[in-house]
Amino acid sequence: MSVLTKGFAAERGDEMALVDDYGSRTWSELDQRINQLINAFRSAGVNEGDTVSIISGNRIEWFEVAIATANMGVTCVPVNWHLVATEIAYIVHDSGSKAVIAGHLFADEVTKALSDERCSAVDLALVAGGDSTDRLTSYEEFIGTGSADEPDDQSFGGPMFYTSGTTGNPKGVKGSLSSMPPKTTPEMWHLIGAGFADMMTVPGITLLCGPAYHSAQWAFSFLPMMAGSATVMQHKYDSAKVLELIDTYKATNIHLVPTQMKRLIDLPDDIKNAYDGSSIELVLHGAAPCPPVVKKALIEWWGPTITEYYGSTEGSIITTIDSENWLRKGGSVGPAMDNVEIIVVDDGGEICGPNEQGTLYFRNLMGMDFEYHNAPEKTADAHKEPGVFTTGDVGYLDDEGYLWLSDRKIDMIISGGVNIYPAEIEGALGGHPMVSDVTVIGVPNEEFGEEVKAIVVPGDGVEAGEELQHTLAAFCRENLAGYKCPRSFDFMDELPRTGTGKVQKRKLREVYWQDHDRQI
Repeated sequence: MSVLTKGFAAERGDEMALVDDYGSRTWSELDQRINQLINAFRSAGVNEGDTVSIISGNRIEWFEVAIATANMGVTCVPVNWHLVATEIAYIVHDSGSKAVIAGHLFADEVTKALSDERCSAVDLALVAGGDSTDRLTSYEEFIGTGSADEPDDQSFGGPMFYTSGTTGNPKGVKGSLSSMPPKTTPEMWHLIGAGFADMMTVPGITLLCGPAYHSAQWAFSFLPMMAGSATVMQHKYDSAKVLELIDTYKATNIHLVPTQMKRLIDLPDDIKNAYDGSSIELVLHGAAPCPPVVKKALIEWWGPTITEYYGSTEGSIITTIDSENWLRKGGSVGPAMDNVEIIVVDDGGEICGPNEQGTLYFRNLMGMDFEYHNAPEKTADAHKEPGVFTTGDVGYLDDEGYLWLSDRKIDMIISGGVNIYPAEIEGALGGHPMVSDVTVIGVPNEEFGEEVKAIVVPGDGVEAGEELQHTLAAFCRENLAGYKCPRSFDFMDELPRTGTGKVQKRKLREVYWQDHDRQI
């Protein structure tokens, strides 16, 4: 039996452990399959110290791979399933992945990525929910080759999430969970999962309705599962189905982003009135600012179960604020977690006092830190000193120690809770022969908070207009994941730049945000 599931299998083997759009697993079934997967991986040459990438929707096999690698000292890289082949190939190569697991919905794009010479080191490629092809082996056939006996020499393996940056390609974040000392035992995951008991019901039932490749969605589903919680998931978000799943499975915990919260509020009254929801004890939300009117409406409907958090892939959870305190101090993201120190620094490098705005830095008081995989310069840029890092956000602490966010120093766009970095889009568009200059900004969107807009200076002899817009939009769809593609294009004769050549994005954004009460 695998270390992480054998106890739950022994104590309540017939109880539900995982549910997806296609079926379910009990703890006993899951435990056996984890053993088989570990043994099959080892027979295929995937061993401690290796890395695997998974490009799959929210499905049971995703969690089977995550748990198996967590038992065998293997790094698991959750890849955004919206990425196109060239983006997937970059991550597979940069992470040094020896194996790739694809969900059947993404098999074609993954196959295309694997044909890239950068992926030549991939020895094993599997497809979950699909049949074997010339390049991909059926996951079910593969797991069937593994013995159900408990594997020997199990050791701690963790995830490495990739996060895009202000410049260049995305980088893998190697935090404490992806760089444990060799021979750390998998039982460490049980301790980490139990640590969530102060925040949510553990063991309980988590409803996962956002992408498991996102570090927050992973943390609030996988980690409680390490303490015995079941996970019920849907691949494609559906508000009415979310309500149905909560009531059907008596879900106790759910994570939402503001876009999902608004879609819930906008449901027809007959669907909302049929919802019981008495099982829900904690609704976590974060990833982007939530319009106060939406949050208040959800609190009125679901009660004071809603807790907002502020954090990042690099720094985990930094602050939280429950419904009661948010209603009292609407706009704040709450005080620091007990294990985090918040440091506000002005442009001169001096530490700010209460209510003084500056760049936000954070220190984990338990000594946890991170580095960017293969990117020492980027790691250094994110740190003021070892153990003290920034997310690039600007804000202040009030007299009670509550954190308020006021701006982002980096040019990140948050659309529907998803981080989008203009540099990637600018890099793609900047290489088009019909583009002389380009910048990308976030502009208001009622449903998603922000949307991507490209402002383009056409090349010499190129006419600005609808035809150019269609050409550039098609080019973006071929070279960028769909969520990164600009939703609109504007054309200018020249971009406003500073004396040092930096585009004055704030000046460009002001035009679109002037009638709104916020700037991000």
